[in-house]
Amino acid sequence: VQLAESGGGLVQAGESLRLFCVASATSGTIVNINTMAWYRQASGKQRELVASMTDSRPTQYADSVKGRFSSSRDNAKKTGYLKMDSLKPEDTGVYYCNAAGHETSPMGALIPFDSWGRGTQVTVSS
Repeated sequence: VQLAESGGGLVQAGESLRLFCVASATSGTIVNINTMAWYRQASGKQRELVASMTDSRPTQYADSVKGRFSSSRDNAKKTGYLKMDSLKPEDTGVYYCNAAGHETSPMGALIPFDSWGRGTQVTVSS
């Protein structure tokens, strides 16, 4: 399964952005997406979890984004969203989408997947 992020850009502090993560099957068919998460990595820092959505519990957010970011997904469209409001310069970084679930192989077998996108740059100026 391939993931493609989009929606990043350059904004001023206080503005908003909406990121998109579209999942597509590479060979078979996506059967389900059990977990979809957003991570970010600032220059010189480790990648950190921003938001995590699973089927079994409410969405979890990093303390630094609670109340400002909102994550959602449309299972039918195989798309995840990250709405980011009241952006701060410290939100700057590359934002990555991660998704896990099951797909079918070309022969019809059910196989798990755990995929990452290539990321989209978010830059917030002060």
